[in-house]
Amino acid sequence: MYPSSMKKMMLAMEESLVQCGTELIDCDIVQPAEPFLNMAGEDLRRRIFLTQSTNGQNHCLRPEFTIPVCSDHIQNNGSAPQRYGYLGPVFRQRQVGKTEFHQAGIEDLGDPDIAKADALAISDAMRLTNQYCNNISTLTTLGDQNIFATVLQALGLPLGWQQRLLHAFGNPDALELMLTTLRNPSDTSNLDAKLSIIIENEDHKALASYLANIMQETGYSTHASRSPDEIAARLIEQQQLAKVHLSDEQFSILSKFLSMELPLSEALSSLTSFASEANLDIQKAFELFSARISQLENLDIDSSKIQYVAAFGRPLDYYTGLVFEVSNRANDEVLAAGGRYDRLMSLLGANSVTPAVGFSLWLDRFEVA
Repeated sequence: MYPSSMKKMMLAMEESLVQCGTELIDCDIVQPAEPFLNMAGEDLRRRIFLTQSTNGQNHCLRPEFTIPVCSDHIQNNGSAPQRYGYLGPVFRQRQVGKTEFHQAGIEDLGDPDIAKADALAISDAMRLTNQYCNNISTLTTLGDQNIFATVLQALGLPLGWQQRLLHAFGNPDALELMLTTLRNPSDTSNLDAKLSIIIENEDHKALASYLANIMQETGYSTHASRSPDEIAARLIEQQQLAKVHLSDEQFSILSKFLSMELPLSEALSSLTSFASEANLDIQKAFELFSARISQLENLDIDSSKIQYVAAFGRPLDYYTGLVFEVSNRANDEVLAAGGRYDRLMSLLGANSVTPAVGFSLWLDRFEVA
């Protein structure tokens, strides 16, 4: 049973979501676990409540709504554009505090006008947060993973390092560690001499055979982990990446980009100046960024009230572009959060690439606020 105050809020929120032009959707509380384990990111994976069905399949208590909403859309509505609203409990393991809490939100699936859909998601998240938490001061923070990806590509970093750095986007500690590693490449001197030579020669077949023999001798089961072939490929990739050195100029450019924090109204001008000074041909990436700002202004959102943070990301692996949060200025607690996840629908089985953007509202924090 919900507390009376939460029940009242959820009833009001249902009406608000419908007014946002959504179709309310109800997703099962027990969900297949694999999509979350494969796509949600480490931060969420380690907090999932897992269980197993009688046929041996892994299931979990619903830890969030985005993946279930997208899965239901694929099964029931195909590729037709649709805007869904949802609300209900989600479940995550925590060391302190409740493990069951309440979320509402919107998922906008299939709208080809990326800038307009992004702006509407930001606008609705800000408006609903202010509507239900009108006694507090909020801060809206916006980042863009696509801009970061474009900078990495323009700097000429190997694809493996681009993927690693993108994976760490939004995690300042992990990002700093990777940049430090790039400036000071490691070596394989701490490995077995024979193993180091094989890795250095990038002899995949010999390395896989060597690893298979070691695993057999030690009784290590390949069923419990990666196969010798997979481990060999990974070790060779790590060796190749370890040879990459980030020049002082590249490090300076990346550091300058990641340090950018300013009102969104000033961001496009600053990004343009940054690209020109760094001699990076990335102007094409700014077109969507500019269009999104224009769409926000069309929705009467003052872009000077939104903070653009170049290094800002969110700890979910499926985001591909826009990311944003609305937080309580008093305690930094996140009240609403979301972003764009254009790859997720295909990963879940959609027949075609489906543009998608959405956000969630943390209703328990609304009560406190």
